[in-house]
Amino acid sequence: MRITILGKSPSWQDAGGACSGYLVQEDGTTVLLDCGNGVFAKLREVLDYREVGHVLLSHPHADHCLDLIPFAYALTYGPGGGREQPELLVPPGALELLRALGTLWGNPELVEGAFRITQYDPADRLVVGDLRARFAPVPHYIDANAVELTPTGGGPRFTFSADCGPNDALVDFARDTDLLLIEATLTEPAPDGFAGHLTAAEAGDHARRAGARRVVLTHFSDELDAGAQQEAAAQAFGGPVELARGGAVLEL
Repeated sequence: MRITILGKSPSWQDAGGACSGYLVQEDGTTVLLDCGNGVFAKLREVLDYREVGHVLLSHPHADHCLDLIPFAYALTYGPGGGREQPELLVPPGALELLRALGTLWGNPELVEGAFRITQYDPADRLVVGDLRARFAPVPHYIDANAVELTPTGGGPRFTFSADCGPNDALVDFARDTDLLLIEATLTEPAPDGFAGHLTAAEAGDHARRAGARRVVLTHFSDELDAGAQQEAAAQAFGGPVELARGGAVLEL
């Protein structure tokens, strides 16, 4: 399995970067996991967008789905017509939000006209080409789902935390995963009350409790001290931790 980090920013893009977007390739299958602002241009730097067979959304916040708009325009009006439409897998409630987003551009059916829409239930276990996908609801400001992808024929497990606050569900879901790509948005724990994101230390602690074999921090701003984030996560994890960066390729 090959994972290319197209964007790792939080809800505002790094300078020259993009928000959440990860290209996952396994044999003949190409999946775009999230498609936040800036991701479509980064995708085009590494791959013909027509080669993407599936787009999978963890949740429909703008920094995870906004570039479905330029992607849909390219599929609708760009060259190379006649290809099969890519599948867009969305959680419950996302389609209504995507229609509202399309309405801002004058066409509520823009995304539906460009993609084959599949709404997944977080309890589902799906076959996505040469990959199997399963999900776990995690706490965020809207419904969000951690995602696991594994080859259909067996092999390494890739777990993506999505956006989430501290929770035991992710720890259980990611148990013994080969790669945990986990958000580390905050520098300090959220004040008393609900937390929709993790600190780097909290991310490292979740990875330690899950027994993850490899840990990569994502969804943090380039305005933060990346070294401090990495050190805090590594100390909590009890081992080396990597930092996501745009264009990096992770091999499993």
